Amino acid sequence: MSGGASRARILGRVRRALADVPAYERPRDHPVPRDYLRVHGRRTPAEAAALLAAHLTDYRATVHRTGADGLPALLREVLARRGARRVVVPAGLPEDWLAGADVEVVVDSPELTVRALDAVDSVVTGCALAIAETGTVVLDGGPGQGRRRVTLVPDHHVCVVRTADQLVDSVPQALERLDPVRPLTWISGPSATSDIELDRVEGVHGPRVLDVVLVAGDNGIPGEPPRG
Repeated sequence: MSGGASRARILGRVRRALADVPAYERPRDHPVPRDYLRVHGRRTPAEAAALLAAHLTDYRATVHRTGADGLPALLREVLARRGARRVVVPAGLPEDWLAGADVEVVVDSPELTVRALDAVDSVVTGCALAIAETGTVVLDGGPGQGRRRVTLVPDHHVCVVRTADQLVDSVPQALERLDPVRPLTWISGPSATSDIELDRVEGVHGPRVLDVVLVAGDNGIPGEPPRG
């Protein structure tokens, strides 16, 4: 069946399912109950950070912890261990993050093509927030995060999370703080997919290697204040 025929078939089913709906009726006329749990259990900030780290590790990301003052040294170590020589960073990333790192820093710009991004070794970004219960880091293109392609093309992504105010427990809590008109990228571990034989292949839809740095305290990490 061709793509056009499949589309027509699906739309036909939708129209038949809606045949008895009055023309004047709108979705808001039938509110959807939102009485599900907003968070599954109570936990301290430390417990939330530990849960996030456990899920990310289970997804084959590497999790690091540091205080605010130790962030530059830790990033130098992570990049050196990876053997990174050229590192792309989004506009708005604090310069001192990579202070002393033996790398060529490439600041992202519209002129930086996909081919050029594919030639760099690593990308370092901040994030919008992280979700403990799902082990997810969310980027929204804000300061220090950059364009979506910046975190999808390079093979190695280092993402910094400020646990004091960028960590939430659940998806409902995250949605309350995110702006749906922003370009949201939800990351749970390195890029991976499995075929019908369940053979795992990494790097198909994004970086094969993900390092997440959980920072206690504030070190000028970019990010807008929480909403709500």
